[in-house]
Amino acid sequence: MTAYRLDNCADAPVIQTTSGKVRGRWQTGCSAAYLGIPFAAAPVGDRRFAAPVRPAPWQGVRPAVEYGPTPQRRPFGPVTTVPEPCIPGDETLNVNVFTPAPRDHRAHLPVLVWIHGGGYFAGSPASPWYNGRAFNSRGVVTVTLSYRLGFDGFGWMEGAPLNRGLLDQIAALTWVQENIEAFGGDPHRVTIAGQSAGGGCVLALLASPKAAGLFHGAISESGAFGAPTAQQAETVGRALAQQVGVKPEAAAWREVPESRILDSERQVNSIAGIPAGFSKPEELLSALAEGFLGTSNLAFAPVLDGEVLLQQTPQAVLAGQGAQVALLMGSTRNEFTFSSPPEHSLPLQAAVCALQKAGLPAAAVSQFADDIYRVGEDCVLGQLMTVYMFRIGIAHLAQCRCAAGCGGKTWLYDFAQLSSEKMGSFHCEDIPYFFHLLDAPGVAQELGKAPSEPLADVMHSKWVEFITNGCLAEPTAAQFPCGAVRFEGSDSFQPDAYLLESSLLTAAGQTVENPS
Repeated sequence: MTAYRLDNCADAPVIQTTSGKVRGRWQTGCSAAYLGIPFAAAPVGDRRFAAPVRPAPWQGVRPAVEYGPTPQRRPFGPVTTVPEPCIPGDETLNVNVFTPAPRDHRAHLPVLVWIHGGGYFAGSPASPWYNGRAFNSRGVVTVTLSYRLGFDGFGWMEGAPLNRGLLDQIAALTWVQENIEAFGGDPHRVTIAGQSAGGGCVLALLASPKAAGLFHGAISESGAFGAPTAQQAETVGRALAQQVGVKPEAAAWREVPESRILDSERQVNSIAGIPAGFSKPEELLSALAEGFLGTSNLAFAPVLDGEVLLQQTPQAVLAGQGAQVALLMGSTRNEFTFSSPPEHSLPLQAAVCALQKAGLPAAAVSQFADDIYRVGEDCVLGQLMTVYMFRIGIAHLAQCRCAAGCGGKTWLYDFAQLSSEKMGSFHCEDIPYFFHLLDAPGVAQELGKAPSEPLADVMHSKWVEFITNGCLAEPTAAQFPCGAVRFEGSDSFQPDAYLLESSLLTAAGQTVENPS
């Protein structure tokens, strides 16, 4: 995909940032785009694998009409759901600002900061699916940010900080606090949001003391759960160093070409001992009982380093971290519900019997059976993985927020809209609805021709409501711990939307009780 340009558009006002002046361009009558603004110095040379530092100031007016270089050098795969371009260059740590009120210091509009997904090793803030023009039309300033990925952003080596990708995000959020007023935004009304790995980053930032005060609302969309320990990260870092043939030290890694790391990093990007799949419900329940509550097995991910992240997000929440932040989280109904070949499939009746034997209530078992009827009986194991990897963590974190006394600032959603292209509600398919960008490139290939404009109106409005007010009108997790706003055709509140997941936690002995 070619880099996005604002050709043949009127110049937007020059804006003074902390590093220098930038000029963007109008992309619609109510949306000015300022692209590729550095929030940190280029992470090259001696700065490679180091914590981010402020960029050097520039003289004159810097054009901000093209997306900047991206940390992503290779896409997630040959075919990706979200079109996310790779853009070459060194200044990879940059933000893109979309605003309806450039240079209006008194506008004080609410701000959305978007963190892209991609398994922590891919993804790009330059996707047309993340354009902020629809949010601008509703009075929301929108920022997309970049962060270092894969081993570059999260891998262990001697002499370099862990969680460089999270430190990049914190630096970008600091830039927002210092500069967003000049773009018409309110630094006291910043909501961070992200999908998949981006949603996982949102949850990690919620748990990080270093990010406290940089945002006031959080949206985790299909967020990844779990963080490897520093020891696990070191084991993988040493394994990659051995594979590449380099000493596991920052000085040595700085001499290794980027391409050699990219050739090897995905081969070691997993933590041993963390479940990667199940062949029957009993295995899922056993994993939950052992404390694997939707834990990702990705090695290059936010790490418990004792500085940026001290605890897993549920434990940090129980300790009071992020209690003042309003949280909205949810998932698609069939995230990773892929079909199984006949020789490896599990009959629905066998799964139902196993869930009944585990003591799940009839309503919870019926939920699982209904989900399978929607997508087909060859998808039983795939739906178990969806429940484990995404929905269990949501139900558990909601319980933790309630136990910590902030359930009244917690809302859940459940995206169940079927795609005519794939006959399910799969990973990433809710993004164009939330961003109200149904005309963006690649959307029709995922959602089918003429996806529901009324549903996009509803879903986009819910996000605008949350970003603007820091709350939703629907009941909170404190009122209905399993309840969620369901998006299917329109919106409705379902008090038992996450009953299956909550019941699995109870059956595995992992329920978090509210303090008496």
